Amino acid sequence: MTHVISDECILCGACVDECPVDAISEGEEKYHIDPETCIDCEACVDACPVEAISAE
Repeated sequence: MTHVISDECILCGACVDECPVDAISEGEEKYHIDPETCIDCEACVDACPVEAISAE
């Protein structure tokens, strides 16, 4: 199961720094997680200060 980033994302970049497989990239209004690359480690979930990341 991969994770998704909701519209609550504030583009802080905390999740990007924690992702061990570089599955997160910056979008225009929020970050995005590549489902093909995500290994479901949940490091990004713990790093997000606004709880914008959840399991899909």
